[in-house]
Amino acid sequence: MLVIPAIDLKDGACVRLSQGKMDQATVYSDDPVEMARRWEAEGAQRLHIVDLDGAIAGKPVNLKLVEKIRAAVNLDIEIGGGIRSMETVKQYCDAGVTYIILGTAAITRPDFLAAACDTYPGRIIVGIDACNGMVAVRGWTETTSVTAIEVARRIDSTRVAAIIFTDISRDGTLTGPNITSTAALAQAGTIPIIASGGISSIEDVLKLVPLEPQGVIGVIIGRALYTGTIDLRQCIAGVAGLASPVHHRRH
Repeated sequence: MLVIPAIDLKDGACVRLSQGKMDQATVYSDDPVEMARRWEAEGAQRLHIVDLDGAIAGKPVNLKLVEKIRAAVNLDIEIGGGIRSMETVKQYCDAGVTYIILGTAAITRPDFLAAACDTYPGRIIVGIDACNGMVAVRGWTETTSVTAIEVARRIDSTRVAAIIFTDISRDGTLTGPNITSTAALAQAGTIPIIASGGISSIEDVLKLVPLEPQGVIGVIIGRALYTGTIDLRQCIAGVAGLASPVHHRRH
């Protein structure tokens, strides 16, 4: 199972929000490029980047910074935040980003999602962010009347590479992942799931490893890495120690 460090970009800095609230941002580094290099040095295989300014603006705001991060590391990079057009998807793909995360647009514009998957097969990830089971959109400022499981079933026939599932109520709170909801989502369809939100300890991560055979292929960690409550090297080693060869063959 992949352990994926998160780099959230706001005003050129690396920050973490609490429950998605833009006015509750903690700055952890004013050099996101150096942060990316650090996570690569500690064994990460993939980086999760969110353009928080872009999520609010509805278009890329930190593209130049993402390009600098891309040039600095040899990791797979997944990017989300304000990706609402094919032009933006193309910009990021041209910049060498491996996976493009569609959130609001994937939920509200199924035609756009289908076109993106057709044009860039295997490179589109859908972000499903839920609060009390209901999907939230537009930088988590609006809650819809659709459940996360309904969205997962709806997109199951598309060529989506993965779903990133975030429980908003736990995001940035260090209260542990929502294991039950994550497992239910994995069982609802065939698209691989990446868990996100609330990871506070290596134990939290290890609780997700048994879900790997059901299709949970990764976990995103943010605040706990920046506060030092999780050591990335130890976490990756712990996951490798628990995962069986059978699990590795599945992917």
